[in-house]
Amino acid sequence: MALTRDQLAQRVAQEFQDGYYVNLGIGIPTLAANFIPEGMQVMLQSENGLLGMGPFPLEDEVDPDLVNAGKQTVTMVKGASLFNSAESFAMIRGGHVDLTVLGAFEVDCQGNIASYMIPGKLIKGMGGAMDLVAGADNIIVTMTHASKSGESKLLAECTLPLTGKGCIKRVLTDLALLDIEDGKFILRERAPGVSIEEIASLTAGELVVPDAVPEMTF
Repeated sequence: MALTRDQLAQRVAQEFQDGYYVNLGIGIPTLAANFIPEGMQVMLQSENGLLGMGPFPLEDEVDPDLVNAGKQTVTMVKGASLFNSAESFAMIRGGHVDLTVLGAFEVDCQGNIASYMIPGKLIKGMGGAMDLVAGADNIIVTMTHASKSGESKLLAECTLPLTGKGCIKRVLTDLALLDIEDGKFILRERAPGVSIEEIASLTAGELVVPDAVPEMTF
């Protein structure tokens, strides 16, 4: 069964490590703020000028002036700091973020990502994604495996304008966790109840299936 948005965020949060500085992109990635493992110290960075972002607020905690890059209201953890976006992008461009989690429209088996534009459609735009893919060595993309019409989003070659080239090494979809190595998608984990055959049928780029592919655990 395909993962829900919350399950995707929960699995992404398993990639966090104690002491990490993490940037969460707009959409599913922002939900990962709610699933930081207990006892782990992770500082979430937002490109609009916040370091130390906490989970989404309860109704009585909402501060309309405290938002993430997607204009959603957020909370701050102890030790958080606020600064202007120029300083925030200096952190990103300087390689000071340990992990970046982004959404995408397409990813291909060369590690290219298309995430900001679909010709003819109104999309939120680039945001900080181009800086993030250029300044980060450790990037995870999380998205649905296929479009609403059933077309694969894991391609041999992206068809949409690129956000970055050769920068993506790991992709988490609602069906599987895959690494990108040597121009191929390597299947590492599958969503509970999802068959390897289903994943293969919805992966347009070259897919390598190891002898053992465990189901994800939460």
